[in-house]
Amino acid sequence: MDIRKIKKLIELLDESGIAEIEIKEGEEAVRISRMPPAGAAAHLPPQAWFAPPPGWDGGRAAAPMPASAEAAVQRAGGGESAAKPKPNEHVITAPMVGTFYGAPSPGAKAFVEIGDEVKVGQVLCIIEAMKMMNQIEADRAGRITSIMARNGDPVEFGQPLFVVE
Repeated sequence: MDIRKIKKLIELLDESGIAEIEIKEGEEAVRISRMPPAGAAAHLPPQAWFAPPPGWDGGRAAAPMPASAEAAVQRAGGGESAAKPKPNEHVITAPMVGTFYGAPSPGAKAFVEIGDEVKVGQVLCIIEAMKMMNQIEADRAGRITSIMARNGDPVEFGQPLFVVE
């Protein structure tokens, strides 16, 4: 993507008041956001932040999102095209904005994996917010059928994280 196009996108972002924009052209994609990623240097102006598009993993192949995860993401959007939840599915959402961690420390075994049986109160992940590590617990017992965030991903309030069946 041409740097002039990127500069023009930044100008459009400033003029419109939009918080974030993502543009894809073929295999190239750019995401421009006014809000810096967690832990980024604070001395740069907001319009200077360039975040990789969702699913970008430095050139490694990304795992496709499971169908149940896609349905949960659609449900979370609340639009007219949102699919109705299956009666036996429960979506656990992020209770806060922060950074998602699926394990207690780098290199450690994940709290839960797809197919694991969970109990009410069992720790599913950690969301780091303002340098505080917040354990997110299961609010329903069942089997994990989908994990919709990756280690280090920024998450928003209400964003679907897990599907429990």
